[in-house]
Amino acid sequence: MTVFRDFNFKLLVVEKLMYWDETLSPAFSLREHMRARGVEDLDAYVAEHKLEYTVLDEARTYFEQLEIPNELLATVDELTFDGGHQVFMECAPVWDGEDALFDLTRLDDLELLPNLKLFTGGRALEHMIPGALEILEARGITARH
Repeated sequence: MTVFRDFNFKLLVVEKLMYWDETLSPAFSLREHMRARGVEDLDAYVAEHKLEYTVLDEARTYFEQLEIPNELLATVDELTFDGGHQVFMECAPVWDGEDALFDLTRLDDLELLPNLKLFTGGRALEHMIPGALEILEARGITARH
């Protein structure tokens, strides 16, 4: 089993494979997941439990346990950091993008993506991890701002 060291980095990979490429399936829907557990109004549930600025446990557990085969990891040639990602909405459905909830903390997981050539969101990445652009460059990965 492939182990990611940074949960948020894994979410970027999931975004690419599950929601963009649709090669990692089925696509996770927190609303459907919670509806199956008797929660009809997810927004009300989030507000009632004061979970607006957190990753819901149900989503965290799902994505932490999600196995991504090495064959799929090898298909990832680009990643994008963008606050509007579908995977972020599946984790924190009323998140407003105004905090560091999904910031990356490390780039150790780059080694899991042998064919990564492009990282879009370089300015944001450099803000999250000082020196990140140099790390990407050393690995032959182009950073696009």
